[in-house]
Amino acid sequence: MDITVEATVAAPIETVWNAYTSPAHIIHWNAASDDWHTTASLVDLRAGGQFSSRMEAKDGSFGFDFAGTYTAVEPYCLLEYSFGDRKATVPFLQLDAGVVVRVTFAAETSHSPEQQRDGWQSILNNFARYAAQFS
Repeated sequence: MDITVEATVAAPIETVWNAYTSPAHIIHWNAASDDWHTTASLVDLRAGGQFSSRMEAKDGSFGFDFAGTYTAVEPYCLLEYSFGDRKATVPFLQLDAGVVVRVTFAAETSHSPEQQRDGWQSILNNFARYAAQFS
Protein backbone atom coordinates (compact mmCIF):
# COMPACT_ATOMS: atom_id res chain seq x y z
CA MET A 1 0.00 0.00 0.00
CA ASP A 2 1.27 3.46 -0.90
CA ILE A 3 0.53 6.61 1.08
CA THR A 4 0.78 10.13 -0.35
CA VAL A 5 1.20 13.43 1.47
CA GLU A 6 1.78 16.86 -0.05
CA ALA A 7 2.34 20.50 0.74
CA THR A 8 2.66 23.67 -1.32
CA VAL A 9 5.56 26.00 -0.57
CA ALA A 10 5.28 29.64 -1.63
CA ALA A 11 8.93 29.93 -2.68
CA PRO A 12 11.07 29.51 -5.80
CA ILE A 13 11.86 25.94 -6.87
CA GLU A 14 15.58 26.42 -6.16
CA THR A 15 14.83 27.44 -2.58
CA VAL A 16 12.46 24.52 -2.06
CA TRP A 17 14.88 21.99 -3.54
CA ASN A 18 17.82 23.25 -1.48
CA ALA A 19 15.83 23.29 1.75
CA TYR A 20 14.63 19.73 1.11
CA THR A 21 18.02 18.26 0.16
CA SER A 22 20.61 20.17 2.22
CA PRO A 23 21.67 18.68 5.58
CA ALA A 24 22.09 22.21 6.97
CA HIS A 25 18.37 22.76 6.35
CA ILE A 26 17.05 19.24 7.05
CA ILE A 27 18.04 19.43 10.72
CA HIS A 28 15.68 22.42 11.13
CA TRP A 29 12.47 20.92 9.75
CA ASN A 30 12.67 17.11 9.90
CA ALA A 31 10.43 16.29 12.88
CA ALA A 32 6.82 15.19 13.19
CA SER A 33 6.24 16.98 16.52
CA ASP A 34 7.81 19.57 18.78
CA ASP A 35 9.18 16.92 21.15
CA TRP A 36 11.40 15.45 18.41
CA HIS A 37 14.33 16.82 16.43
CA THR A 38 16.92 15.79 13.87
CA THR A 39 20.37 15.99 15.39
CA ALA A 40 22.41 15.07 12.31
CA SER A 41 21.86 14.70 8.58
CA LEU A 42 24.07 13.40 5.78
CA VAL A 43 23.20 13.61 2.08
CA ASP A 44 25.07 12.28 -0.96
CA LEU A 45 22.67 13.70 -3.55
CA ARG A 46 23.14 11.41 -6.55
CA ALA A 47 21.65 8.16 -7.78
CA GLY A 48 23.31 5.51 -5.65
CA GLY A 49 24.16 8.08 -2.96
CA GLN A 50 23.25 7.47 0.67
CA PHE A 51 21.31 9.69 3.05
CA SER A 52 20.73 9.53 6.78
CA SER A 53 18.96 11.65 9.36
CA ARG A 54 19.31 10.98 13.08
CA MET A 55 15.90 11.57 14.65
CA GLU A 56 15.63 11.73 18.45
CA ALA A 57 13.11 12.51 21.14
CA LYS A 58 14.22 15.76 22.81
CA ASP A 59 14.05 14.09 26.23
CA GLY A 60 16.61 11.52 25.07
CA SER A 61 14.26 8.57 25.55
CA PHE A 62 14.41 7.26 21.98
CA GLY A 63 16.12 7.83 18.65
CA PHE A 64 16.62 6.22 15.28
CA ASP A 65 18.33 6.73 11.96
CA PHE A 66 16.13 7.27 8.92
CA ALA A 67 18.48 6.19 6.14
CA GLY A 68 18.42 4.97 2.59
CA THR A 69 19.74 5.23 -0.93
CA TYR A 70 18.74 7.63 -3.68
CA THR A 71 17.63 5.70 -6.76
CA ALA A 72 16.88 8.77 -8.91
CA VAL A 73 17.89 12.42 -8.58
CA GLU A 74 16.63 14.97 -11.11
CA PRO A 75 17.51 18.39 -9.66
CA TYR A 76 14.51 20.64 -9.05
CA CYS A 77 12.15 17.91 -10.35
CA LEU A 78 12.32 14.51 -8.65
CA LEU A 79 13.83 12.41 -5.89
CA GLU A 80 13.32 8.68 -5.56
CA TYR A 81 14.84 6.61 -2.79
CA SER A 82 14.73 3.27 -1.09
CA PHE A 83 14.85 2.78 2.66
CA GLY A 84 15.02 -0.81 3.77
CA ASP A 85 12.69 -2.76 1.51
CA ARG A 86 10.47 0.27 0.94
CA LYS A 87 10.51 3.06 -1.63
CA ALA A 88 9.48 6.70 -1.86
CA THR A 89 8.99 9.13 -4.72
CA VAL A 90 9.11 12.92 -4.31
CA PRO A 91 8.21 15.07 -7.33
CA PHE A 92 8.61 18.86 -7.08
CA LEU A 93 5.92 20.55 -9.18
CA GLN A 94 6.26 24.27 -9.97
CA LEU A 95 2.85 26.00 -10.04
CA ASP A 96 1.81 29.66 -9.97
CA ALA A 97 1.09 29.43 -6.22
CA GLY A 98 4.46 27.87 -5.43
CA VAL A 99 6.04 24.43 -5.45
CA VAL A 100 4.00 21.34 -4.65
CA VAL A 101 6.11 18.73 -2.87
CA ARG A 102 4.35 15.36 -2.98
CA VAL A 103 5.77 12.37 -1.13
CA THR A 104 4.46 8.91 -1.99
CA PHE A 105 5.89 6.12 0.13
CA ALA A 106 5.31 2.43 0.74
CA ALA A 107 3.54 1.87 4.04
CA GLU A 108 4.96 -0.37 6.72
CA THR A 109 3.01 -2.76 8.94
CA SER A 110 3.99 -1.61 12.46
CA HIS A 111 1.74 1.46 12.45
CA SER A 112 -1.66 2.16 10.96
CA PRO A 113 -1.82 3.90 7.58
CA GLU A 114 -3.44 6.89 9.33
CA GLN A 115 -0.57 7.18 11.83
CA GLN A 116 1.97 6.99 9.02
CA ARG A 117 0.11 9.54 6.89
CA ASP A 118 -0.25 11.92 9.85
CA GLY A 119 3.43 11.66 10.81
CA TRP A 120 4.78 12.16 7.28
CA GLN A 121 2.30 14.98 6.66
CA SER A 122 3.40 16.72 9.85
CA ILE A 123 7.04 16.54 8.76
CA LEU A 124 6.13 17.88 5.33
CA ASN A 125 4.11 20.70 6.88
CA ASN A 126 7.15 21.62 9.01
CA PHE A 127 9.23 21.61 5.83
CA ALA A 128 6.78 23.89 4.00
CA ARG A 129 6.76 26.41 6.87
CA TYR A 130 10.54 26.33 7.10
CA ALA A 131 11.20 26.69 3.36
CA ALA A 132 8.63 29.48 2.91
CA GLN A 133 10.63 31.77 5.21
CA PHE A 134 13.36 31.97 2.53
CA SER A 135 11.08 33.19 -0.26
